[in-house]
Amino acid sequence: MAKKKTIRTIPQERNPIPVQDAEARIRNFSEVALGYGLENALNECERCLLCPQAECVVGCPVRIDIPGFIEKISQGDYRGAYDVISDANLLPAICGRVCPQEDQCEGVCPVGETLEPVAIGRIERWIGDLAIQEGWENVPYIEPNGFRVGIVGSGPAGIACAADMAKAGCEVTVFEALHRPGGVLRYGIPEFRLPNDVIDAEIERVTGVGVKFECNTLVGRLFTIEQMRDEMGFDAVFIGTGAGSPTFAGLDGESLNGVMSANELLTRCNLMQAGEFPAYDTPIHLGRRIAVIGAGNTAMDAMRVVLRLGAEKVYCVYRRTRDESPARREEMEHAEEEGIDFHWLTAPVEILDDGAGNVRAMRCIRMELGEPDDSGRRRPVPIEGSEYEFETDMVVYAIGTSANPILGQTSKLRLNKWGYIDTDENLATSIAGVYAGGDIVTGAATVILAMGAGRRAASSMKAYLGLRDSEVVYLAEHAEGAARLFGIDRAEKNFARVRVA
Repeated sequence: MAKKKTIRTIPQERNPIPVQDAEARIRNFSEVALGYGLENALNECERCLLCPQAECVVGCPVRIDIPGFIEKISQGDYRGAYDVISDANLLPAICGRVCPQEDQCEGVCPVGETLEPVAIGRIERWIGDLAIQEGWENVPYIEPNGFRVGIVGSGPAGIACAADMAKAGCEVTVFEALHRPGGVLRYGIPEFRLPNDVIDAEIERVTGVGVKFECNTLVGRLFTIEQMRDEMGFDAVFIGTGAGSPTFAGLDGESLNGVMSANELLTRCNLMQAGEFPAYDTPIHLGRRIAVIGAGNTAMDAMRVVLRLGAEKVYCVYRRTRDESPARREEMEHAEEEGIDFHWLTAPVEILDDGAGNVRAMRCIRMELGEPDDSGRRRPVPIEGSEYEFETDMVVYAIGTSANPILGQTSKLRLNKWGYIDTDENLATSIAGVYAGGDIVTGAATVILAMGAGRRAASSMKAYLGLRDSEVVYLAEHAEGAARLFGIDRAEKNFARVRVA
């Protein structure tokens, strides 16, 4: 019997992940973090205490059995580890790269109370990459049930919902407005953080469970949500379109040439190969001195992209300090290593014209931190008389996104006051049989939270369709005292649907 591990007996140091040298990587779009090798992965697994009541599982929005897959790796059963992960998440190589584990599973790891927490994300990435390399798949036996499900959006929420509904036996079709599936994974995250071949490989797994993708299909323009439910014959619909409409600050000068959103910049570069113009017909008109307003992950991505495209100087302009930045620490550190010039406690007040309709500079004001606001962060307060000119010839906004209005304009979906789709606790919308989740409901959040919403919606959709859901049927509360009909738990819903003409 294996001896129980304690904080004193596990390896004390977290295994570092190798990265490209900063001077080399700013000249290419190859992946920055190179990933663990076998030795590092095994060493890091040794740091896991294999807690019987694992908080990391609760901290994971899709409820991966983290101790379960780590124990499999420690035993040398790598395929078994992949099977454990993919039971809850078909995108481990993606999530291992882009999820903010430090705020989720790793944030509640008890090892982190004394040492650095177990690098769960790095281990997940390692097993996900190994699965791609070895061609592993985890396709369960699927009994078709005759129901048709439509998914709007092929981002993380849509993919997670589609996979669960396909595994339940539904015929699932995912509609994507752009020409390649993946949603924000494809257009919003640069290849040096998430390579396209990883996205392709993991989406191929989703097609492996029977999901069909229809690209170049803009729902709300080609057909409406109501038409999907009625004329097109979908028994249930999930909306996971994200929140991709950019936000601006409303400053004078925002209509000048040289002002764009980070969404547009990243989409042009990540999805439409703007960096290879004129080989691809997607010009970007890059400036020499580029100021990015904001300091979240999208801002970090935008700054590091334009640096690689050849900008001479790239600035981060943010009205708070480094401590209040919402970006992941790793992304911040990589940006600093690459030479991004950070201007903390600085806010733009006007974008200045060169006389020919182009950006010449910004007028900025210095800030100081006051009392905390609703977000818990200290509120930035302008310092009177501190305005000055900031030289730049291109301004990129990365201060958040809002809901795309197309679906709200073309359907009778109830929206909240911010324009996001209004749902109940089961993620059901105001239209019967239509569910929604992810950023289109909550506003901009993380990849894994969107996936968690997709899985929650799938559970609700299965209940709506009367499908047996073993994850619900066999919960403890159904074991004793549950309502039964002819000896069968009512949650099994063993009845036949009858359509009335």
